[in-house]
Amino acid sequence: MVVTLVTIFILGYACIALEHPLKINKTATALLLGCLTWAIFNMFNIANPEILSLHGGMEGYRSFVSSSLVENLGETAEIVFFLLGAMTIVTLIEDYQGFTVITDKITTTNKKKLLWVVSILTFFLSALLDNMTTAIVMVALLRKLIADQKERWLYAGMVILAANAGGAWSPIGDVTTIMLWIGGQVTTVNIMVKTLLASLVCMVVPVFIIGATLKGDIVRPDSEESGVHVEPWMRRLVLIMGVCGLIFVPIFKTITHLPPYLGMLLSLSVLWITTEILSRKHSKEGHKLPTAASTLEHVDVPTILFFLGILMAVSCLKVAGILASVAGGLNNAFGTEAPGFFFIDLIIGVLSSVVDNVPLVAATMGMYPLGDGAIFGVNHPFWEFLAYCAGTGGSLLIIGSAAGVAVMGMEKIDFIWYLKKITLLALAGYVAGAIVFIAMDVTIFEQVEWLRNLA
Repeated sequence: MVVTLVTIFILGYACIALEHPLKINKTATALLLGCLTWAIFNMFNIANPEILSLHGGMEGYRSFVSSSLVENLGETAEIVFFLLGAMTIVTLIEDYQGFTVITDKITTTNKKKLLWVVSILTFFLSALLDNMTTAIVMVALLRKLIADQKERWLYAGMVILAANAGGAWSPIGDVTTIMLWIGGQVTTVNIMVKTLLASLVCMVVPVFIIGATLKGDIVRPDSEESGVHVEPWMRRLVLIMGVCGLIFVPIFKTITHLPPYLGMLLSLSVLWITTEILSRKHSKEGHKLPTAASTLEHVDVPTILFFLGILMAVSCLKVAGILASVAGGLNNAFGTEAPGFFFIDLIIGVLSSVVDNVPLVAATMGMYPLGDGAIFGVNHPFWEFLAYCAGTGGSLLIIGSAAGVAVMGMEKIDFIWYLKKITLLALAGYVAGAIVFIAMDVTIFEQVEWLRNLA
């Protein structure tokens, strides 16, 4: 059974990684993978008398499978509904042209200065929203700022690096960090304090290197007016409410101790009601303002279903005990003390450039569960460094992150071009940030913990 499940899982991953040459959407593959792994797991166990007797017969086994499915589906649903709420809020801001409030302020045409402005804006915007959405917004901005496609590709590549670095230090900035935050492996303030500097270095190093080679001014394209006209005050209102709603989520979790997805859905509901009122009172004949209901029609549902399928497949490997075996192998190879667990995270980060970081982090969470006797407890450096590595390691290849795939699709960036022009820059930032994190953890934070224990 183990060999069969692992083989199917690897084949599924290969199909996901080769989505474009195969011309099969990765969401379809992920959903097939999630259903197929559970079906095979169940069929093998039903045919095994030892497994059945271990659970007290067929009825006991069915109860075990049912409870396992419900438990893992519940954990997956928390992430899915969180993402659905967040993506709806961000898309609604875009529909109301709220991001133009920010982009209209960028007036420079100097190549070097524009690179720094775009990278810094992407870094912090990604922490508030998420890396994929921020990358989409920033590429839309670049199209208004840079006419030459090849020149725009370079800035788009830096947007991928900055978006992934910015999402890594925020509890709501990257799907993998969201997973660790919702799962209880990290807390809001701690993940921000421990990974902010490392993530910032990861972004600054590539920008500094490439910025030294840029000279002159960019040529802007001719401006075009398109889309639904929205009054400036409405743009500002929806932008402020949307961003404040996203920032409110970790506050909601801290105050109520309820799951973050409830805070996200609460923020969505308030913005939904607001846009319904705006649409009813200010729409004119032939000019209807968008609402959350209309926005949901073009929310990226395939991406959400992709996470559902892949997380359910990973949960099957967890229930089957495969992840625990992998964890044992890693522990034997590197150990569970520093610097061993740092190498484990670094390897996961590099792998995330080839394999999607969502299932990698989900697998890691399954390999090292929390609870009594946990190897890595809440706010352990292992989890914080994992958030950094999984978030930024995906920048090494353009297919290694949701932000990269989104930009690749929008700008038609060639895989080989990215490999030649951006990969080494991403590697330099990844290694530099990792060195900063490890140096801080073994010096500053260890001394603080030592003084705290002494007191």
